Amino acid sequence: MRTRTTRLIGGVGSLALASSLVACAGSSSDTSAPLSNAVDASDARHPEWSKYTFTIGDNGGDGSQELAKVTGVFANAPYKVKFARFTYGPPLVQAAASGDIDLGSVGDVPPITGAAKEYGFKVVAVNRSLTPTQSNENIIVPEGSQLKTAADLKGKKIAVPQGSSAHGLALNALKSVGLTPKDVKLVFLDPAAGATAFNTGKVDAWSIWNPQSAIAVKNGARILVKGLPPIDQTSSYYVASDKSLNDKTKRAALTDVLKRLSREFAWAVRNPDKYAQALSKEQGIPLADARASVAAYSNRVTPVEKPDIELEQKLADAFLDAGQITKKVDVPSIVDNLLPAGYDSSKLKGTS
Repeated sequence: MRTRTTRLIGGVGSLALASSLVACAGSSSDTSAPLSNAVDASDARHPEWSKYTFTIGDNGGDGSQELAKVTGVFANAPYKVKFARFTYGPPLVQAAASGDIDLGSVGDVPPITGAAKEYGFKVVAVNRSLTPTQSNENIIVPEGSQLKTAADLKGKKIAVPQGSSAHGLALNALKSVGLTPKDVKLVFLDPAAGATAFNTGKVDAWSIWNPQSAIAVKNGARILVKGLPPIDQTSSYYVASDKSLNDKTKRAALTDVLKRLSREFAWAVRNPDKYAQALSKEQGIPLADARASVAAYSNRVTPVEKPDIELEQKLADAFLDAGQITKKVDVPSIVDNLLPAGYDSSKLKGTS
């Protein structure tokens, strides 16, 4: 997959250097790939799309890059696709706003913090969890910690990736027990720095997602607060660049990109062992750790619906009230569905 390396510009910060071409029209490195012919043939009959190369933001290694190779989902696409790795959501949203990427998936908070900074992007689809009782992120404490409940976080240091979904989890967990960010010490660290701080005892707790959470728990850490409703959302969101959405022809092609990605992940849900292998390879973690995370990664792609907008608005208002953003965000104004009403990737044919 990593056949070519480039750097994207535009202040994307945590964007890794791996951005590689994975497929082009009419060719594939794996002729036996399970999804190489699964997308409707009509989707490939657009010669006007051949001028496009779409960059897909990969948020922390969700397996999309490796799955594209395994499934061949872009093999017959009439455009080129490459992937760019980000360590977490805020830099990905910034890259979408600047046009350095065309599409990417993030948690529930980055669209809010991005909109508060008036970035030029839209929320175009939802990655809706198929396992809503399985938390993809948690607030964890080290082995031997005396903290038992969220209320015990008062006065403690909590490592948090700023502007991420884990930031939202921390905020709502505190609010659920009558605390505010002023009652604790939020230590804003990216995931790698957060891991170091947590493992060396420099913080009392860490709000973080899988696989980092699952790996830490496997090594002795304990979950203090699970990232589940009503404290946390289990869905994530696709965002796209206004530059792509506002061009009618490019928008149609980008819709095709999103549909192919949705088929890729629908196939992954039906093939968890192969999905775990893809996650292991892409994230560089042991296969056992990847398998522990697969359930939380099981999603279906759908349009953004009214309840999603209401949840995002409630979260945006909570961020404003807590002083974590300084501008009110009107969530409906940053939603622009690419998928037709009723679209549900879990019901697609040709994904088994």
